[in-house]
Amino acid sequence: MSFISRRLSHIKPSPTLAITAQAALLKAQGKDIISLGAGEPDFDTPSFIKDAAVKAIAAGKTKYTAIEGILPLRKAIAKKFKEDNGIQYTPEQIIVGAGAKQIIFNAFLASLDPGDEVIIPAPYWVSYPDMVEIAEGTPILIPCPQSEHFKLSPKALEQAMTLKTKWLILNSPSNPTGVVYSARELEDLACVLRKHPQVNVLSDDIYEYIVYDDTSFATLAQVVPDLKDRILTVNGVSKSYSMTGWRIGYGAGGSLDLIKAMKTLQSQSTTNACSISQDAALAALEGDQSFREEWIKIFKERRDQALDIFNNTPGLSCLTPQGAFYLYVECSKVMGKITPSGMVLSNDTDLAAYLLEVAGVAVVPGAAFGLSPYFRISYATETDLLIKACRRIAESLQELIAS
Repeated sequence: MSFISRRLSHIKPSPTLAITAQAALLKAQGKDIISLGAGEPDFDTPSFIKDAAVKAIAAGKTKYTAIEGILPLRKAIAKKFKEDNGIQYTPEQIIVGAGAKQIIFNAFLASLDPGDEVIIPAPYWVSYPDMVEIAEGTPILIPCPQSEHFKLSPKALEQAMTLKTKWLILNSPSNPTGVVYSARELEDLACVLRKHPQVNVLSDDIYEYIVYDDTSFATLAQVVPDLKDRILTVNGVSKSYSMTGWRIGYGAGGSLDLIKAMKTLQSQSTTNACSISQDAALAALEGDQSFREEWIKIFKERRDQALDIFNNTPGLSCLTPQGAFYLYVECSKVMGKITPSGMVLSNDTDLAAYLLEVAGVAVVPGAAFGLSPYFRISYATETDLLIKACRRIAESLQELIAS
């Protein structure tokens, strides 16, 4: 009999982190590898945030805090929701954790029982299904094809609903596609949700501030306040402030029972998030936000350059993302091709392995996100390296397409 628990029998390590680690290992061996796998801004954390952390250490703020996070931070989060999203939350409705990932994990573990279903539009962030399964829920994966702009339609949502449905996950801007749900699209989904009062919504807004062109961000609790008590809105400082390693995320929900249950669960795991990081996050939320304008400008320039390369490469195509910092590249015309070594590219996982070996570029296959054949790249990468990597991909695939 295995010593490892049954609940972990089908759980895999995060594919994006695994690919990043593999790329790092190859680089350490002296190979010329460019990693486009991790979703991590290459910009440094703004200085005023780092200064706040140094001051917190000097002031001795190195002790345990309240499990749910320090009150000044939760007040700042409540102010952010009111001013940026028009949503009213009290500090008691907010919980701070070690990254948005922990908030989502805690929400599922606190609320799911065996047999409860969670609707997950595909393509999805790689960790959603595994977190549901760890909590002994059942992921219900709904394919959202490129022809539908990778978005969940009200019809598809209605068809997926059952009496066992407990959660719907919405991620906008999306990882991996960068699509953004409009306020009207959220209203249309809400029309379905109103008919199923047992269903809660996890709104993952971690890329809220990273949007391009004329795109406007909207979140579900803002658009349909009558459903606010059924919505857990999740966000954090990782992406928008380049604070991935600081590990601060937060959740705000109309349901005090859920927040209290998550607090109880967190009291038996991490207790509080890092005290120093909480002070840094407070500075981030309260400080000057103008630094992000330059980041968005650079991200957009990178997006457009990478799109131009891929959309001019025979066999590849890609929709223009409205937000986040990923390209989800369609590669169906490459499937079935035979590499010079005689390997058949049967799926996008094979293609990712081929690109790592031949082009020296690490990408994440679409299979990791539940919709193939695609591969995802992150353009949160230094511009010259990004363009070099995209050209390597294009050149290696042009040879295959021509064969």
